[in-house]
Amino acid sequence: MKKRRGPDLGLLVITGALATIGAIMVYSASSADAYRTYHDAAYYFKREIMWLGVGIVALTIGARIDYVKLQAGAYWIFGIAVVLLGAVLVPHLGTEEGGAQRWFAYGPISFEPSEFAKLALVVLLARMFADRDDGARSFRRAGAPALFAVGIAFTLVLRQPDLGTASLFVITAFVVMFAAGAKPMHLLLEAVIAVPAIAAFIFSSAYRRDRFTAFLHPFNDPQGTGYHIIQSLYALGSGGVFGVGLGQSGQKFGYLPEPYTDFIYAIIGEELGFIGAAAVLLLFLALAYRGARIAAAAEDRFGFYLATGITASIVLQAFVNIGVATSTWPVTGVPLPFISYGGTSLVMSLFGIGLLANVSRGRAKASYGAGSDDLHRRGVSSAHPSRRRRHGGSSLPRAVTSQSALRRAR
Repeated sequence: MKKRRGPDLGLLVITGALATIGAIMVYSASSADAYRTYHDAAYYFKREIMWLGVGIVALTIGARIDYVKLQAGAYWIFGIAVVLLGAVLVPHLGTEEGGAQRWFAYGPISFEPSEFAKLALVVLLARMFADRDDGARSFRRAGAPALFAVGIAFTLVLRQPDLGTASLFVITAFVVMFAAGAKPMHLLLEAVIAVPAIAAFIFSSAYRRDRFTAFLHPFNDPQGTGYHIIQSLYALGSGGVFGVGLGQSGQKFGYLPEPYTDFIYAIIGEELGFIGAAAVLLLFLALAYRGARIAAAAEDRFGFYLATGITASIVLQAFVNIGVATSTWPVTGVPLPFISYGGTSLVMSLFGIGLLANVSRGRAKASYGAGSDDLHRRGVSSAHPSRRRRHGGSSLPRAVTSQSALRRAR
């Protein structure tokens, strides 16, 4: 058995930095609201630390398990996610808050199934494309089933309603399909299906329409649909280059709604200034870089698609959240990974990082076998000669055929 490498150290350092910033900023951004509501300024901070502990355990598990087992159970995992997404919509099972029914709540503990569904969808897409030598090039055998799965998750989450998460399903799937070698026409078809569905949902309600387009002209309705964005911009603007100081935010005192969840990036910009806000953005860019390197060096197709999907899901969500806070993206209500307050998001994001670190460790020789994506059995050796010639001697999709990956595949 080949001894596996250690996990990617850079990935873990970046994740640790983001999680540490998150814990500190949750305490700072939530202290006023926590004291006013619970007479304990550290109420949300204590819960965040608890979930961070659970997340570290989840990361450790994700980094140590044989990720190939996820490939074998991909359809079951996605099936569980679909059942949970359906169950949360059932009255008295799911909990409604703020006009949305997205959580299962049991006393002080809540669970958001859409966060689990993000990872479940990535695992399923990785399985679908890894099972085929040509990845996602065949629309009938790979592209259409993938779009069907995306459509199920998209529709159920849109019913909650949660447009932000539903949109992330589509964007993440687009990235994974592109990496799997999908034809441009097939990617265009995904957009043709998704964009009208999203537009119909948005414009079916005047409130949703105005809220969605408010980022274009927030000052047209400063006390209504533009209020969140305006207060976020005030926070970012007042921070200047160096910020007003950690814990010194004025916007968190009842001016900026959700300062420790969806709009925590605005508090970072206010208290830590442009330098702090830029540092967080650079950390996510560094995470994207490490994730791309891990995917490119993956020793099997499933690992490549899994690493690509996890990286895309986390980084794209971060960019959407930052875009909302800076008024460059419509208000969608998605948390900033590792930083926003929220147990399910933090735990599932850390578990995803654990799986990414797992892929970076490589695979033991003994893990090749029945039910796994064996490159020697199902890839290079069994691929049709004409297909190998088209991909430079490899049965992997063109996007996977880096020189280092090809050497390991051979």
